[in-house]
Amino acid sequence: MKSIVLAGGYATRLRPLTDDLSKCLLPVGGRPMLDWILDRVEQVEEVDEVHVVTNSRFARDFERWATSKASVTVHDDGTTSNEDRLGAIGDVAFTLERAGILDEDVIVIAGDNLFDYDLQALVGFWRGKGVASAVAIRDVGDLRLASQYGVVELDEDDRIVAFEEKPQTPTTTLCATATYVYHREHLPLVARYLEEGNPPDQSGSLFEWLVSREPVYGYSFEGAWLDIGDREQLLLADNMLRRAQGLPERDEYVLEL
Repeated sequence: MKSIVLAGGYATRLRPLTDDLSKCLLPVGGRPMLDWILDRVEQVEEVDEVHVVTNSRFARDFERWATSKASVTVHDDGTTSNEDRLGAIGDVAFTLERAGILDEDVIVIAGDNLFDYDLQALVGFWRGKGVASAVAIRDVGDLRLASQYGVVELDEDDRIVAFEEKPQTPTTTLCATATYVYHREHLPLVARYLEEGNPPDQSGSLFEWLVSREPVYGYSFEGAWLDIGDREQLLLADNMLRRAQGLPERDEYVLEL
C-alpha cells in the first residue's frame, strides 16, 4: 500500500503567510503541518511509501523537509501559480502515473487536514469491504458548516448511497473528510473521471462521481478534525496541538521558523 499526500495548492486565503512557504509546511504546535500527518500515515503497517505532490514554487522546500524521511518521495507537478494548478484530483492522477503505483492500494490525504483518529483503523474497516474504496467521515453537527464539505448518506452497512459536494442546503451533517482509501481496481477511474471533463480541483468531487459506479464506504470517526483553510482554523490547529504538548496557547498565529 502507498500513500499520496496532496500539497500542491497555493493557499491564497492565507497570504501573506503562504507567499514564500506552502501551507502544508506552516508550523502548528511547533512542527510543520505535514509532520503531524506523516505521524498518522506511519501508523499504517501496510504503507511502505509516501508520495508528497507539490508545485514548482515550493518543491525545494518539501525536498529539504523530506531529507530525513526515508519513506517520503516529493513530486513536483510543474505548476507555478494558482491559475495553472492541476487541482487535487489532477495531482492524484499525476502522482499515480509519475510514481508508477497504479497497481497498488492507495491512501490519499490532503496535506492541510489534521485529525487524531487511528489511520490503521480506517484501513482495517476498508479491508473488510472487499473490492471497494472508502472515505473517513465525521458528523460536524451543524448544517451551515456541512455546506462547506461533501455531505454523505450511508446505508445500514456503511456504504455511501448519496454524496453531494458542498450542497447549498444539506439535509445531514455527516461529512466526508479529505482522507480516502482507493482500491487498486478503482485507480484507473481517476484518469477516466478527468477524461470525461469533470472538475479536477475538489478531491471530494471524484468520490461523488465514484459512488454511482463502484462500492464506496464511509468510516465514521469522532475526535478532532481540522481542515485548515484560513487564519482562524490555522490558529485553532496551532493551539489544539500546543495544548496537547503542554505549550502556552496564543491569541494570534505568528510564523516562527
